[in-house]
Amino acid sequence: MNFYSKKDLQFQLFENHKVLELTNYQYFKDHTTETFQMVLEAADKIANTSLRPLLVEMDRNDPQLVDGKIKVHKGMRKIVRQFGEDGWINATFSYEEGGQQLPNTLHMATGFIFQAANYSASVYPFLTTGAANLIRTFGSRELMEKFTPDMYSGKWQGTMALTEPDAGSSLSDITTTAFPTEKEGVYKIKGQKIYISCGDHDACENVIHLMLARIKGAPAGVKGISLFVVPQKRVEDGKSNDVLTEGIYHKMGYKGAPIAHLMIGSHDGCEGYLVGEANKGLAYMFQMMNEARVGVGMNAAAIGTAAYYASLSYAKERPQGRKIGEKDPSKPQIPIIQHADVKRMLLFQKSITEGALSLLLYCCKLGDIVHAASGKEKEDATLLLDLLTPIAKSYPSEMGCLSTSAAVQILGGAGYTTDFPVEQYYREARIHPIHEGTTGIHGLDLLGRKVPMKEGKALQLFGREIAITIFHAREINSLSAFAEKLEKYLGKAQQTTQYLLSKATDKTDEFLADATLYLEYIGILTIAWQWLKQGMTAQEQLEKGPSEQEFYQGKIMCLRYFFEYELVKMDALGKRLLSTDMPTLEMKEDWF
Repeated sequence: MNFYSKKDLQFQLFENHKVLELTNYQYFKDHTTETFQMVLEAADKIANTSLRPLLVEMDRNDPQLVDGKIKVHKGMRKIVRQFGEDGWINATFSYEEGGQQLPNTLHMATGFIFQAANYSASVYPFLTTGAANLIRTFGSRELMEKFTPDMYSGKWQGTMALTEPDAGSSLSDITTTAFPTEKEGVYKIKGQKIYISCGDHDACENVIHLMLARIKGAPAGVKGISLFVVPQKRVEDGKSNDVLTEGIYHKMGYKGAPIAHLMIGSHDGCEGYLVGEANKGLAYMFQMMNEARVGVGMNAAAIGTAAYYASLSYAKERPQGRKIGEKDPSKPQIPIIQHADVKRMLLFQKSITEGALSLLLYCCKLGDIVHAASGKEKEDATLLLDLLTPIAKSYPSEMGCLSTSAAVQILGGAGYTTDFPVEQYYREARIHPIHEGTTGIHGLDLLGRKVPMKEGKALQLFGREIAITIFHAREINSLSAFAEKLEKYLGKAQQTTQYLLSKATDKTDEFLADATLYLEYIGILTIAWQWLKQGMTAQEQLEKGPSEQEFYQGKIMCLRYFFEYELVKMDALGKRLLSTDMPTLEMKEDWF
Protein backbone atom coordinates (compact mmCIF):
# COMPACT_ATOMS: atom_id res chain seq x y z
CA MET A 1 0.00 0.00 0.00
CA ASN A 2 1.35 3.42 -0.95
CA PHE A 3 1.84 5.90 1.88
CA TYR A 4 2.76 8.84 -0.38
CA SER A 5 2.92 9.67 -4.09
CA LYS A 6 6.33 9.78 -5.73
CA LYS A 7 4.76 11.49 -8.70
CA ASP A 8 3.21 14.26 -6.64
CA LEU A 9 6.45 14.91 -4.78
CA GLN A 10 8.30 15.11 -8.10
CA PHE A 11 5.61 17.45 -9.44
CA GLN A 12 5.80 19.69 -6.38
CA LEU A 13 9.59 19.91 -6.31
CA PHE A 14 10.64 20.02 -9.94
CA GLU A 15 7.62 21.30 -11.88
CA ASN A 16 5.65 23.48 -9.47
CA HIS A 17 8.35 24.95 -7.21
CA LYS A 18 11.30 24.54 -9.60
CA VAL A 19 13.71 23.48 -6.90
CA LEU A 20 16.61 23.38 -9.38
CA GLU A 21 16.61 27.19 -9.32
CA LEU A 22 18.35 26.89 -5.96
CA THR A 23 21.47 25.56 -7.68
CA ASN A 24 22.02 29.07 -9.07
CA TYR A 25 23.18 30.06 -5.57
CA GLN A 26 26.82 29.47 -4.69
CA TYR A 27 26.05 27.36 -1.60
CA PHE A 28 23.98 24.85 -3.59
CA LYS A 29 25.80 25.05 -6.95
CA ASP A 30 27.25 21.53 -6.83
CA HIS A 31 23.81 19.91 -6.90
CA THR A 32 21.97 18.74 -10.00
CA THR A 33 18.77 16.95 -10.91
CA GLU A 34 20.69 13.70 -10.57
CA THR A 35 21.89 14.39 -7.00
CA PHE A 36 18.41 15.46 -5.93
CA GLN A 37 16.89 12.31 -7.43
CA MET A 38 19.49 10.14 -5.71
CA VAL A 39 18.60 11.72 -2.37
CA LEU A 40 14.88 11.11 -2.90
CA GLU A 41 15.45 7.52 -4.00
CA ALA A 42 17.64 6.84 -0.96
CA ALA A 43 14.97 8.28 1.33
CA ASP A 44 12.30 6.14 -0.30
CA LYS A 45 14.41 3.01 0.21
CA ILE A 46 15.02 3.73 3.91
CA ALA A 47 11.35 4.58 4.43
CA ASN A 48 10.20 1.30 2.88
CA THR A 49 12.83 -1.03 4.31
CA SER A 50 13.61 0.42 7.76
CA LEU A 51 10.80 2.72 8.93
CA ARG A 52 7.56 1.42 7.44
CA PRO A 53 7.90 -2.17 8.74
CA LEU A 54 7.97 -0.86 12.34
CA LEU A 55 4.95 1.47 12.06
CA VAL A 56 2.46 -0.76 13.88
CA GLU A 57 4.97 -2.39 16.23
CA MET A 58 6.11 0.95 17.59
CA ASP A 59 2.51 2.00 18.16
CA ARG A 60 1.51 -1.22 19.95
CA ASN A 61 4.67 -1.46 22.06
CA ASP A 62 5.30 2.07 23.28
CA PRO A 63 8.36 3.14 25.31
CA GLN A 64 8.55 2.26 29.00
CA LEU A 65 10.49 3.71 31.92
CA VAL A 66 12.48 0.89 33.54
CA ASP A 67 14.85 1.56 36.44
CA GLY A 68 15.23 5.22 35.54
CA LYS A 69 15.86 4.61 31.82
CA ILE A 70 13.41 4.81 28.93
CA LYS A 71 13.37 1.69 26.79
CA VAL A 72 12.28 2.18 23.16
CA HIS A 73 11.71 -0.25 20.30
CA LYS A 74 14.87 -2.27 19.74
CA GLY A 75 14.87 -1.37 16.04
CA MET A 76 15.44 2.31 16.76
CA ARG A 77 19.14 1.97 17.57
CA LYS A 78 19.84 0.68 14.06
CA ILE A 79 17.63 3.35 12.46
CA VAL A 80 19.21 6.24 14.36
CA ARG A 81 22.71 5.03 13.47
CA GLN A 82 21.66 4.55 9.84
CA PHE A 83 20.53 8.17 9.64
CA GLY A 84 23.85 9.27 11.13
CA GLU A 85 26.13 7.07 9.04
CA ASP A 86 24.32 7.93 5.80
CA GLY A 87 24.66 11.66 6.46
CA TRP A 88 21.01 12.62 6.92
CA ILE A 89 21.43 14.44 10.23
CA ASN A 90 23.90 17.06 8.94
CA ALA A 91 23.03 16.91 5.22
CA THR A 92 22.21 20.64 4.97
CA PHE A 93 25.39 21.74 6.75
CA SER A 94 28.61 22.85 5.04
CA TYR A 95 31.21 20.61 3.47
CA GLU A 96 33.68 21.75 6.15
CA GLU A 97 31.42 20.20 8.80
CA GLY A 98 31.01 16.97 6.88
CA GLY A 99 27.66 18.03 5.41
CA GLN A 100 26.41 17.95 1.83
CA GLN A 101 25.15 21.56 1.51
CA LEU A 102 21.81 20.03 0.54
CA PRO A 103 18.96 22.54 0.19
CA ASN A 104 16.59 22.35 3.13
CA THR A 105 13.78 22.00 0.60
CA LEU A 106 15.15 18.58 -0.39
CA HIS A 107 15.92 17.69 3.21
CA MET A 108 12.36 18.45 4.24
CA ALA A 109 11.00 16.56 1.24
CA THR A 110 12.88 13.47 2.42
CA GLY A 111 11.52 14.15 5.90
CA PHE A 112 8.03 14.09 4.40
CA ILE A 113 8.75 10.60 3.03
CA PHE A 114 10.08 9.37 6.38
CA GLN A 115 7.18 10.89 8.32
CA ALA A 116 4.57 9.38 6.01
CA ALA A 117 6.24 5.99 6.48
CA ASN A 118 6.55 6.12 10.28
CA TYR A 119 6.18 9.43 12.06
CA SER A 120 7.49 8.26 15.44
CA ALA A 121 10.70 6.80 13.99
CA SER A 122 11.35 9.91 11.88
CA VAL A 123 11.42 12.22 14.88
CA TYR A 124 14.67 11.03 16.48
CA PRO A 125 17.24 12.14 13.84
CA PHE A 126 15.56 15.38 12.87
CA LEU A 127 15.43 16.55 16.49
CA THR A 128 19.20 16.05 16.55
CA THR A 129 19.57 18.11 13.37
CA GLY A 130 17.78 21.05 14.99
CA ALA A 131 19.75 20.85 18.23
CA ALA A 132 23.10 20.55 16.44
CA ASN A 133 22.20 23.51 14.25
CA LEU A 134 21.76 25.69 17.33
CA ILE A 135 25.20 24.73 18.62
CA ARG A 136 26.92 25.31 15.26
CA THR A 137 25.12 28.63 14.69
CA PHE A 138 25.45 30.28 18.09
CA GLY A 139 27.96 28.20 20.06
CA SER A 140 31.72 28.52 20.28
CA ARG A 141 34.07 26.39 18.20
CA GLU A 142 34.89 24.50 21.40
CA LEU A 143 31.24 23.56 21.92
CA MET A 144 30.91 22.54 18.28
CA GLU A 145 33.93 20.27 18.46
CA LYS A 146 32.83 18.83 21.77
CA PHE A 147 29.25 17.93 20.87
CA THR A 148 28.33 17.99 17.19
CA PRO A 149 30.45 15.14 15.71
CA ASP A 150 28.74 12.47 17.80
CA MET A 151 25.37 14.11 17.18
CA TYR A 152 25.95 13.98 13.42
CA SER A 153 26.93 10.31 13.63
CA GLY A 154 23.72 9.34 15.42
CA LYS A 155 25.55 8.21 18.57
CA TRP A 156 24.05 11.10 20.53
CA GLN A 157 20.47 12.36 20.52
CA GLY A 158 19.65 16.07 20.44
CA THR A 159 16.59 17.66 22.04
CA MET A 160 14.91 21.00 22.66
CA ALA A 161 14.17 21.39 26.38
CA LEU A 162 11.82 24.34 26.94
CA THR A 163 8.59 23.38 28.67
CA GLU A 164 8.15 23.37 32.45
CA PRO A 165 5.18 22.36 34.63
CA ASP A 166 4.09 25.94 35.35
CA ALA A 167 5.40 27.50 32.15
CA GLY A 168 4.04 25.72 29.11
CA SER A 169 3.84 28.12 26.19
CA SER A 170 4.65 31.04 28.51
CA LEU A 171 8.42 30.75 28.32
CA SER A 172 8.90 34.05 30.14
CA ASP A 173 7.84 32.21 33.30
CA ILE A 174 10.42 29.42 33.28
CA THR A 175 12.16 28.84 36.62
CA THR A 176 15.01 26.47 35.71
CA THR A 177 18.06 28.30 37.07
CA ALA A 178 21.74 28.44 36.07
CA PHE A 179 24.36 29.25 38.69
CA PRO A 180 27.84 30.47 37.61
CA THR A 181 30.86 28.32 38.50
CA GLU A 182 34.57 28.99 38.56
CA LYS A 183 34.86 27.57 35.04
CA GLU A 184 34.17 30.13 32.32
CA GLY A 185 30.97 29.36 30.41
CA VAL A 186 30.05 26.47 32.72
CA TYR A 187 27.00 26.72 34.99
CA LYS A 188 25.25 24.53 37.54
CA ILE A 189 21.70 23.90 36.30
CA LYS A 190 18.74 23.20 38.55
CA GLY A 191 15.07 22.73 37.62
CA GLN A 192 12.77 20.46 35.66
CA LYS A 193 11.48 20.09 32.13
CA ILE A 194 8.43 18.25 30.82
CA TYR A 195 7.21 16.92 27.47
CA ILE A 196 10.75 16.58 26.13
CA SER A 197 10.64 14.61 22.88
CA CYS A 198 13.30 11.87 22.88
CA GLY A 199 14.50 13.34 26.19
CA ASP A 200 15.84 9.94 27.25
CA HIS A 201 16.09 6.58 25.50
CA ASP A 202 18.33 3.55 25.07
CA ALA A 203 18.82 3.82 21.30
CA CYS A 204 21.70 6.27 21.77
CA GLU A 205 24.73 6.67 24.01
CA ASN A 206 24.00 10.18 25.28
CA VAL A 207 21.28 12.83 25.05
CA ILE A 208 22.30 16.44 24.43
CA HIS A 209 19.66 18.91 25.61
CA LEU A 210 19.49 22.46 24.27
CA MET A 211 17.92 23.91 27.38
CA LEU A 212 16.48 27.27 28.35
CA ALA A 213 17.29 28.49 31.86
CA ARG A 214 17.60 31.76 33.74
CA ILE A 215 21.01 32.71 35.14
CA LYS A 216 20.64 33.66 38.79
CA GLY A 217 20.01 37.40 39.01
CA ALA A 218 19.01 37.75 35.36
CA PRO A 219 16.18 40.13 34.40
CA ALA A 220 12.61 38.86 34.68
CA GLY A 221 10.68 37.74 31.61
CA VAL A 222 12.05 36.82 28.20
CA LYS A 223 14.97 39.25 28.52
CA GLY A 224 16.59 37.07 31.18
CA ILE A 225 16.55 33.70 29.41
CA SER A 226 19.77 32.00 28.34
CA LEU A 227 20.49 28.88 26.28
CA PHE A 228 22.64 26.00 27.51
CA VAL A 229 23.97 22.71 26.24
CA VAL A 230 23.15 20.20 28.96
CA PRO A 231 24.32 16.62 28.27
CA GLN A 232 22.65 13.73 30.05
CA LYS A 233 26.09 12.20 30.60
CA ARG A 234 29.33 14.09 31.00
CA VAL A 235 31.40 13.97 27.86
CA GLU A 236 34.71 13.63 29.71
CA ASP A 237 33.98 10.38 31.57
CA GLY A 238 30.49 9.22 30.55
CA LYS A 239 29.19 9.56 34.10
CA SER A 240 25.78 10.97 34.98
CA ASN A 241 25.39 14.74 34.66
CA ASP A 242 22.52 14.69 37.15
CA VAL A 243 19.82 14.84 34.45
CA LEU A 244 17.37 12.25 35.71
CA THR A 245 14.28 10.85 34.02
CA GLU A 246 11.45 11.34 36.49
CA GLY A 247 8.69 9.99 34.26
CA ILE A 248 7.40 9.19 30.79
CA TYR A 249 4.18 10.42 29.22
CA HIS A 250 1.94 7.82 27.59
CA LYS A 251 0.25 9.41 24.60
CA MET A 252 -2.81 8.77 22.45
CA GLY A 253 -0.64 8.63 19.34
CA TYR A 254 2.93 9.19 18.13
CA LYS A 255 3.75 6.48 20.65
CA GLY A 256 7.04 5.24 19.28
CA ALA A 257 8.99 8.35 20.32
CA PRO A 258 9.36 8.86 24.09
CA ILE A 259 8.29 12.06 25.83
CA ALA A 260 10.19 12.54 29.06
CA HIS A 261 9.84 14.41 32.34
CA LEU A 262 13.33 15.44 33.42
CA MET A 263 14.69 16.53 36.80
CA ILE A 264 17.85 18.59 36.42
CA GLY A 265 20.40 19.06 39.19
CA SER A 266 18.46 17.25 41.91
CA HIS A 267 21.81 16.42 43.54
CA ASP A 268 23.47 19.74 42.61
CA GLY A 269 25.61 17.93 40.04
CA CYS A 270 24.32 19.15 36.67
CA GLU A 271 26.68 21.18 34.51
CA GLY A 272 25.50 23.17 31.49
CA TYR A 273 27.46 25.12 28.89
CA LEU A 274 26.34 28.61 27.91
CA VAL A 275 25.55 28.99 24.21
CA GLY A 276 26.39 32.42 22.83
CA GLU A 277 25.69 35.41 25.05
CA ALA A 278 23.81 35.39 28.33
CA ASN A 279 20.15 36.48 28.25
CA LYS A 280 19.79 35.91 24.50
CA GLY A 281 18.66 32.32 24.74
CA LEU A 282 15.09 32.78 23.60
CA ALA A 283 16.19 34.58 20.44
CA TYR A 284 18.58 31.72 19.69
CA MET A 285 15.95 29.09 20.43
CA PHE A 286 13.48 30.72 18.08
CA GLN A 287 15.75 29.67 15.20
CA MET A 288 15.11 26.04 16.04
CA MET A 289 11.48 26.69 16.92
CA ASN A 290 10.72 28.39 13.61
CA GLU A 291 12.41 25.59 11.69
CA ALA A 292 10.51 23.09 13.83
CA ARG A 293 7.20 24.87 13.18
CA VAL A 294 7.50 24.35 9.44
CA GLY A 295 8.61 20.82 10.30
CA VAL A 296 5.47 20.22 12.37
CA GLY A 297 3.37 21.34 9.43
CA MET A 298 5.27 18.85 7.26
CA ASN A 299 4.67 16.09 9.82
CA ALA A 300 0.94 16.80 9.71
CA ALA A 301 0.87 16.86 5.91
CA ALA A 302 2.79 13.56 5.77
CA ILE A 303 0.46 11.78 8.19
CA GLY A 304 -2.57 13.17 6.35
CA THR A 305 -1.07 11.96 3.08
CA ALA A 306 -0.54 8.42 4.41
CA ALA A 307 -4.15 8.39 5.65
CA TYR A 308 -5.38 9.62 2.27
CA TYR A 309 -3.66 6.82 0.37
CA ALA A 310 -4.92 4.22 2.86
CA SER A 311 -8.52 5.40 2.43
CA LEU A 312 -8.13 5.73 -1.36
CA SER A 313 -6.93 2.12 -1.59
CA TYR A 314 -9.83 0.92 0.55
CA ALA A 315 -12.40 2.93 -1.42
CA LYS A 316 -11.26 1.34 -4.69
CA GLU A 317 -11.61 -2.19 -3.31
CA ARG A 318 -14.60 -2.03 -0.95
CA PRO A 319 -17.92 -2.90 -2.67
CA GLN A 320 -21.04 -1.48 -1.07
CA GLY A 321 -24.39 -0.31 -2.40
CA ARG A 322 -25.37 0.67 -5.89
CA LYS A 323 -25.70 3.93 -7.74
CA ILE A 324 -28.51 6.15 -6.50
CA GLY A 325 -30.73 5.51 -9.53
CA GLU A 326 -30.15 1.74 -9.59
CA LYS A 327 -33.14 -0.10 -8.07
CA ASP A 328 -32.35 -3.69 -9.10
CA PRO A 329 -30.90 -5.55 -6.06
CA SER A 330 -29.63 -8.35 -8.29
CA LYS A 331 -27.10 -6.05 -9.86
CA PRO A 332 -23.58 -6.27 -8.31
CA GLN A 333 -22.52 -3.72 -5.71
CA ILE A 334 -20.12 -1.01 -6.79
CA PRO A 335 -16.81 0.09 -5.21
CA ILE A 336 -17.55 2.88 -2.76
CA ILE A 337 -15.23 5.23 -4.66
CA GLN A 338 -18.03 5.55 -7.22
CA HIS A 339 -20.31 7.23 -4.65
CA ALA A 340 -20.28 11.04 -4.86
CA ASP A 341 -19.98 11.52 -1.10
CA VAL A 342 -16.93 9.25 -0.91
CA LYS A 343 -15.38 11.19 -3.80
CA ARG A 344 -16.09 14.36 -1.81
CA MET A 345 -14.18 13.03 1.20
CA LEU A 346 -11.29 11.87 -0.98
CA LEU A 347 -11.16 15.22 -2.76
CA PHE A 348 -11.18 16.93 0.64
CA GLN A 349 -8.17 14.89 1.79
CA LYS A 350 -6.28 15.31 -1.46
CA SER A 351 -6.89 19.05 -1.63
CA ILE A 352 -5.81 19.56 1.99
CA THR A 353 -2.69 17.40 1.93
CA GLU A 354 -1.38 18.39 -1.50
CA GLY A 355 -2.24 22.05 -0.92
CA ALA A 356 -0.43 21.98 2.42
CA LEU A 357 2.60 20.21 0.94
CA SER A 358 2.84 22.88 -1.75
CA LEU A 359 2.85 25.65 0.86
CA LEU A 360 5.41 23.86 3.02
CA LEU A 361 7.85 23.29 0.17
CA TYR A 362 7.40 26.92 -0.87
CA CYS A 363 8.35 27.95 2.69
CA CYS A 364 11.35 25.63 2.62
CA LYS A 365 12.51 27.21 -0.63
CA LEU A 366 12.15 30.66 0.96
CA GLY A 367 14.33 29.40 3.82
CA ASP A 368 17.00 28.27 1.37
CA ILE A 369 16.92 31.68 -0.31
CA VAL A 370 17.32 33.35 3.09
CA HIS A 371 20.36 31.14 3.70
CA ALA A 372 22.00 31.57 0.29
CA ALA A 373 20.98 35.00 -1.01
CA SER A 374 21.85 38.54 0.06
CA GLY A 375 20.48 42.07 -0.03
CA LYS A 376 16.84 42.77 -0.87
CA GLU A 377 16.19 39.22 -2.08
CA LYS A 378 17.23 37.87 1.32
CA GLU A 379 15.28 40.53 3.19
CA ASP A 380 12.06 39.92 1.26
CA ALA A 381 12.34 36.14 1.60
CA THR A 382 12.90 36.53 5.35
CA LEU A 383 9.81 38.70 5.80
CA LEU A 384 7.61 36.46 3.69
CA LEU A 385 8.79 33.33 5.49
CA ASP A 386 8.16 34.96 8.87
CA LEU A 387 4.60 35.80 7.87
CA LEU A 388 3.88 32.36 6.40
CA THR A 389 5.39 30.27 9.22
CA PRO A 390 2.35 30.36 11.56
CA ILE A 391 0.13 29.47 8.59
CA ALA A 392 2.44 26.69 7.40
CA LYS A 393 2.46 25.21 10.90
CA SER A 394 -1.21 25.59 11.77
CA TYR A 395 -3.19 24.97 8.57
CA PRO A 396 -1.76 21.47 7.92
CA SER A 397 -2.02 20.67 11.64
CA GLU A 398 -5.65 21.68 12.13
CA MET A 399 -6.86 20.47 8.74
CA GLY A 400 -4.81 17.30 9.11
CA CYS A 401 -7.07 16.31 12.00
CA LEU A 402 -10.11 16.76 9.75
CA SER A 403 -8.57 15.01 6.73
CA THR A 404 -7.49 11.96 8.75
CA SER A 405 -10.98 11.90 10.26
CA ALA A 406 -12.36 11.73 6.71
CA ALA A 407 -10.08 8.75 6.08
CA VAL A 408 -11.58 6.96 9.09
CA GLN A 409 -15.07 7.84 7.84
CA ILE A 410 -14.43 6.34 4.41
CA LEU A 411 -13.46 3.03 6.01
CA GLY A 412 -16.54 3.17 8.23
CA GLY A 413 -16.49 0.63 11.06
CA ALA A 414 -13.24 -0.82 9.73
CA GLY A 415 -11.62 2.57 10.16
CA TYR A 416 -12.37 2.49 13.86
CA THR A 417 -10.41 -0.74 14.36
CA THR A 418 -6.71 -1.46 14.72
CA ASP A 419 -6.93 -3.81 11.72
CA PHE A 420 -6.41 -0.79 9.45
CA PRO A 421 -3.84 2.01 9.85
CA VAL A 422 -6.15 5.02 9.64
CA GLU A 423 -7.10 4.96 13.33
CA GLN A 424 -3.39 5.26 14.16
CA TYR A 425 -3.00 8.17 11.75
CA TYR A 426 -6.03 9.85 13.34
CA ARG A 427 -4.44 9.60 16.79
CA GLU A 428 -1.05 10.74 15.55
CA ALA A 429 -2.48 13.75 13.70
CA ARG A 430 -3.90 15.28 16.88
CA ILE A 431 -0.58 16.32 18.42
CA HIS A 432 0.31 18.79 15.70
CA PRO A 433 -2.07 21.64 16.61
CA ILE A 434 -0.29 21.53 20.01
CA HIS A 435 3.37 20.87 19.12
CA GLU A 436 5.66 23.91 18.81
CA GLY A 437 3.04 26.42 19.90
CA THR A 438 -0.70 25.87 19.96
CA THR A 439 -2.91 27.14 17.17
CA GLY A 440 -4.08 29.95 19.44
CA ILE A 441 -0.52 31.15 19.95
CA HIS A 442 0.12 31.14 16.22
CA GLY A 443 -3.06 33.12 15.64
CA LEU A 444 -1.78 35.79 18.03
CA ASP A 445 1.63 35.64 16.36
CA LEU A 446 0.20 36.14 12.87
CA LEU A 447 -2.27 38.93 13.60
CA GLY A 448 -0.53 40.55 16.55
CA ARG A 449 3.08 40.43 15.34
CA LYS A 450 3.61 39.30 11.77
CA VAL A 451 0.89 41.32 10.03
CA PRO A 452 1.91 44.71 11.54
CA MET A 453 5.70 44.13 11.50
CA LYS A 454 7.84 46.49 9.45
CA GLU A 455 4.74 48.63 8.86
CA GLY A 456 2.97 45.77 7.13
CA LYS A 457 5.75 45.07 4.62
CA ALA A 458 5.50 41.28 4.96
CA LEU A 459 1.76 41.43 4.34
CA GLN A 460 2.37 43.59 1.26
CA LEU A 461 4.85 41.04 -0.09
CA PHE A 462 2.33 38.26 0.53
CA GLY A 463 -0.37 40.17 -1.37
CA ARG A 464 2.08 40.90 -4.18
CA GLU A 465 2.98 37.22 -4.60
CA ILE A 466 -0.68 36.23 -4.79
CA ALA A 467 -1.36 39.06 -7.24
CA ILE A 468 1.46 37.83 -9.50
CA THR A 469 -0.06 34.35 -9.59
CA ILE A 470 -3.49 35.84 -10.34
CA PHE A 471 -2.04 37.92 -13.18
CA HIS A 472 -0.48 34.90 -14.89
CA ALA A 473 -3.47 32.63 -14.26
CA ARG A 474 -5.81 35.17 -15.84
CA GLU A 475 -3.95 34.69 -19.12
CA ILE A 476 -4.91 30.98 -19.19
CA ASN A 477 -8.48 30.66 -20.51
CA SER A 478 -9.34 27.57 -18.45
CA LEU A 479 -8.09 29.22 -15.23
CA SER A 480 -9.19 32.83 -15.63
CA ALA A 481 -12.37 32.32 -13.60
CA PHE A 482 -10.33 30.94 -10.70
CA ALA A 483 -7.97 33.91 -10.93
CA GLU A 484 -10.88 36.33 -10.71
CA LYS A 485 -12.37 34.49 -7.76
CA LEU A 486 -9.07 34.47 -5.85
CA GLU A 487 -8.63 38.19 -6.61
CA LYS A 488 -12.03 38.86 -5.06
CA TYR A 489 -11.15 36.96 -1.89
CA LEU A 490 -7.72 38.60 -1.69
CA GLY A 491 -9.44 41.99 -1.76
CA LYS A 492 -11.85 40.92 0.97
CA ALA A 493 -8.98 39.65 3.10
CA GLN A 494 -7.09 42.93 2.72
CA GLN A 495 -10.17 44.93 3.77
CA THR A 496 -10.82 42.65 6.74
CA THR A 497 -7.20 42.90 7.84
CA GLN A 498 -7.28 46.69 7.71
CA TYR A 499 -10.46 46.72 9.78
CA LEU A 500 -8.85 44.54 12.45
CA LEU A 501 -5.67 46.64 12.46
CA SER A 502 -7.75 49.74 13.13
CA LYS A 503 -8.47 48.23 16.57
CA ALA A 504 -4.87 47.41 17.36
CA THR A 505 -4.07 50.56 19.35
CA ASP A 506 -7.09 51.31 21.53
CA LYS A 507 -9.11 48.07 21.37
CA THR A 508 -6.41 45.43 21.76
CA ASP A 509 -8.73 42.84 23.30
CA GLU A 510 -11.15 43.10 20.37
CA PHE A 511 -8.27 43.17 17.88
CA LEU A 512 -6.91 39.81 19.04
CA ALA A 513 -10.06 38.09 20.35
CA ASP A 514 -10.56 36.13 17.13
CA ALA A 515 -6.90 35.85 16.08
CA THR A 516 -7.27 32.07 15.71
CA LEU A 517 -10.15 32.56 13.29
CA TYR A 518 -8.08 35.10 11.37
CA LEU A 519 -5.33 32.49 11.09
CA GLU A 520 -7.85 30.03 9.65
CA TYR A 521 -9.20 32.72 7.31
CA ILE A 522 -5.78 33.61 5.88
CA GLY A 523 -4.82 29.94 5.81
CA ILE A 524 -7.67 29.17 3.40
CA LEU A 525 -6.63 32.07 1.16
CA THR A 526 -3.03 30.86 1.20
CA ILE A 527 -3.87 27.30 0.21
CA ALA A 528 -6.21 28.56 -2.53
CA TRP A 529 -3.24 30.53 -3.88
CA GLN A 530 -1.11 27.38 -3.80
CA TRP A 531 -3.82 25.48 -5.65
CA LEU A 532 -3.99 28.12 -8.36
CA LYS A 533 -0.21 27.81 -8.74
CA GLN A 534 -0.52 24.02 -9.00
CA GLY A 535 -3.37 24.43 -11.48
CA MET A 536 -1.20 26.62 -13.70
CA THR A 537 1.63 24.07 -13.63
CA ALA A 538 -0.76 21.20 -14.34
CA GLN A 539 -2.42 23.04 -17.23
CA GLU A 540 0.96 23.78 -18.74
CA GLN A 541 1.83 20.07 -18.61
CA LEU A 542 -1.56 19.04 -20.03
CA GLU A 543 -0.96 21.24 -23.05
CA LYS A 544 2.38 19.58 -23.75
CA GLY A 545 0.86 16.22 -24.66
CA PRO A 546 -0.78 13.00 -23.56
CA SER A 547 1.77 11.96 -20.92
CA GLU A 548 0.26 11.38 -17.42
CA GLN A 549 -2.98 13.15 -18.30
CA GLU A 550 -4.84 11.53 -15.40
CA PHE A 551 -2.43 12.92 -12.82
CA TYR A 552 -2.71 16.48 -14.12
CA GLN A 553 -6.49 16.25 -14.57
CA GLY A 554 -6.61 15.25 -10.91
CA LYS A 555 -4.77 18.46 -10.02
CA ILE A 556 -7.26 20.57 -11.98
CA MET A 557 -10.17 18.81 -10.30
CA CYS A 558 -8.66 19.47 -6.86
CA LEU A 559 -8.30 23.14 -7.77
CA ARG A 560 -11.99 23.16 -8.70
CA TYR A 561 -12.92 21.36 -5.48
CA PHE A 562 -10.94 23.68 -3.23
CA PHE A 563 -12.40 26.83 -4.77
CA GLU A 564 -15.96 25.44 -4.62
CA TYR A 565 -15.89 23.79 -1.19
CA GLU A 566 -13.10 25.42 0.88
CA LEU A 567 -12.40 28.94 -0.38
CA VAL A 568 -16.04 29.92 0.13
CA LYS A 569 -15.64 29.27 3.87
CA MET A 570 -13.85 32.62 3.98
CA ASP A 571 -17.27 34.29 3.61
CA ALA A 572 -18.53 33.09 6.99
CA LEU A 573 -15.20 33.67 8.71
CA GLY A 574 -14.95 37.15 7.23
CA LYS A 575 -18.43 38.02 8.45
CA ARG A 576 -17.44 36.94 11.97
CA LEU A 577 -14.16 38.90 11.89
CA LEU A 578 -16.01 42.10 10.88
CA SER A 579 -18.67 41.72 13.56
CA THR A 580 -18.80 43.98 16.61
CA ASP A 581 -20.52 41.37 18.78
CA MET A 582 -17.91 39.98 21.20
CA PRO A 583 -19.39 37.14 23.30
CA THR A 584 -15.96 35.65 24.03
CA LEU A 585 -14.91 38.90 25.72
CA GLU A 586 -18.21 39.55 27.48
CA MET A 587 -18.80 36.02 28.79
CA LYS A 588 -18.13 35.81 32.55
CA GLU A 589 -16.52 32.84 34.27
CA ASP A 590 -19.49 32.23 36.55
CA TRP A 591 -21.86 31.97 33.58
CA PHE A 592 -20.20 28.78 32.39
